[in-house]
Amino acid sequence: MSDDSTTQCLLFPGIFRKPIVAQFDQREGSSDGGALLLKAADRHYDLVAGLSSCLRDDRQAGKVDHSLRELVAQRVFCIACGYPDANDSARLSEDPIHKLLLDRDPIEGRTLASQPTLSRFENGVGVKELYRAGEFLAESVIQRHAKRLRHRAYRVTIDLDPTDDPTHGAQQLSFFNGHYDTWCYLPVMGFVSFNDEAEQYLCAAVLRPGNVTAAAGAVAILRRLVRMIRGRLPGVQIRVRLDGGFAHPAVLEFLDAQPKLEYVVAMAKNAVLKRVAESGMRRARQLSRRSGKTEHIYGEVRYKAGKWPGLRRVIIKAEVVRAADKDPKDNPRFVITNMKQSPQWIYERVYCQRGDIENRLKELHELEIDRTSCTSFWANQFRVLLTAAAYVLMQELRWRAAGTACARAQVGMLRERLLKLGARVLVSVRRVVVHLPASFPFLPAFRRLALALGAATG
Repeated sequence: MSDDSTTQCLLFPGIFRKPIVAQFDQREGSSDGGALLLKAADRHYDLVAGLSSCLRDDRQAGKVDHSLRELVAQRVFCIACGYPDANDSARLSEDPIHKLLLDRDPIEGRTLASQPTLSRFENGVGVKELYRAGEFLAESVIQRHAKRLRHRAYRVTIDLDPTDDPTHGAQQLSFFNGHYDTWCYLPVMGFVSFNDEAEQYLCAAVLRPGNVTAAAGAVAILRRLVRMIRGRLPGVQIRVRLDGGFAHPAVLEFLDAQPKLEYVVAMAKNAVLKRVAESGMRRARQLSRRSGKTEHIYGEVRYKAGKWPGLRRVIIKAEVVRAADKDPKDNPRFVITNMKQSPQWIYERVYCQRGDIENRLKELHELEIDRTSCTSFWANQFRVLLTAAAYVLMQELRWRAAGTACARAQVGMLRERLLKLGARVLVSVRRVVVHLPASFPFLPAFRRLALALGAATG
């Protein structure tokens, strides 16, 4: 039997008390029974309908079997369930749960779109449509949380961070990046958080060529997000946190020009700043020698780089790092800011909190946002947006799971605990019944989450 054919029967003789026969013949079965939650979560965003409304359909109406809305829904829900490639549709074409997610009869309904159909779909989206879809994603996330907070947010924090997306083929605009030592794309992700909440919500995902600087396109993204936030939450305080790659004159000038906006932007060390920080470094070395531990001293300076129009406040963290079996290491850090609080408070309570973005980026890679294997750059940008939409729905599930064992689970764990659930689907004249295992270990979390998303007890 060839490797690409489906084995219908497996035998396990001599392993258990009785011979075991495993038959893959349950046509009403699915391994994604929990994906019903994704459909319920989408009702609060209307991501599928909104993203599909941004696209133009140039197909001949008489030859269309799958609407744009169905194609978007299929890709978003499949990505969330762990099927990032279009060719995964070959195995899922008759899956009753995935048919149900597309509002089809789970047994008699038409099969899902094939890999060629999905590939044509991804490669047929134009630049203007992608721009509208990106705007809709950001607007939808900001609107959702403004409504959740009843428009009473007092602060919104914007975080931008680039990540590497290694390429392994002939993708357009894939270039060698010396920092990552590979051929890649360099997408940038934008997140918003509200008040003092820990969760950072994805709202922007922009694919970029692999040879751009970290700050490329940052002003455009920030301008769009600031405009949307001001529109939904008038008068709110906006705070922007960026790492050292964004310390570009154009980015800083934009931030300085915005009313009621605070920013903290890391800055690479240079000879002038290291000289200014030297007195603090001497004190940190003395403290570290006495204690035998890592020590740091905070300070500040008014500093003007060559291309800056004037002086800016720069926070200095003079640090000596000690690790077991290693020599002490000087580690001066610098952060540009327009905030008025003490240097230690700004660095530790504001700038350091952006570190959790690394966890968000890891989650996006778990959803395989780096599966940009199309030849066309714009088709790959569309894939990034579809994955971002799937991640937004997963974040909604996590927020709704507050108070359960899944409240702070990574998206990969959420998928394993809540979505990858064996199910049997039965259809009658009056209703569709999804039979789930009675021994499901995360039933309390699933039940609470389903009720929070609009389910009712029956």
